[in-house]
Amino acid sequence: MATSSPRWTFITNHGLVLSFIFHNPRSTAREIANEIGVTERTTHKIISDLEIAGYIERRKDGRRNLYRVNPSLPLRHHSKQDVMVDELLEALTTKSAADDLLIQ
Repeated sequence: MATSSPRWTFITNHGLVLSFIFHNPRSTAREIANEIGVTERTTHKIISDLEIAGYIERRKDGRRNLYRVNPSLPLRHHSKQDVMVDELLEALTTKSAADDLLIQ
């Protein structure tokens, strides 16, 4: 039986962009789009949404943007407003093999 791409994921594109920006604050919209798997136009819209809502700040650094994530805001879903952005970012952060050894 052939496997196909999943039609849905647990994390929205907004969450994926936020996480990518957190780990790569100097990324371009094209780099983000390529990593997330959406169009560059969609990425610009998501960045704008996140900036308007206060989840990220954007400033120019030469010809590039430099982003900063505000980790102290709550998640936007009404049932998860007690969960802060930093908790989501921590959950989405890949642990290294060294970290895994420390846990055991």
